[in-house]
Amino acid sequence: MENVTSDPKPEPLLLRVEEAARLLGIGRTRVYDLVRTRALESVKLSGSRRIPRTSIDTYIAALLRESEAA
Repeated sequence: MENVTSDPKPEPLLLRVEEAARLLGIGRTRVYDLVRTRALESVKLSGSRRIPRTSIDTYIAALLRESEAA
């Protein structure tokens, strides 16, 4: 019997707004607000908005810095 290991599916580098909202625990409308105010970077891909995974991490780091400064 052959030992078969399944590789975990890699996380996408670009997230749909709904995926970003789920990761952040907020609603879609709030994500669009963050994109509009440039608090969260985004790109257009084939007519739809995508949030780079690194942008999520950068946004969270900024929130932590603000929290520590308060």
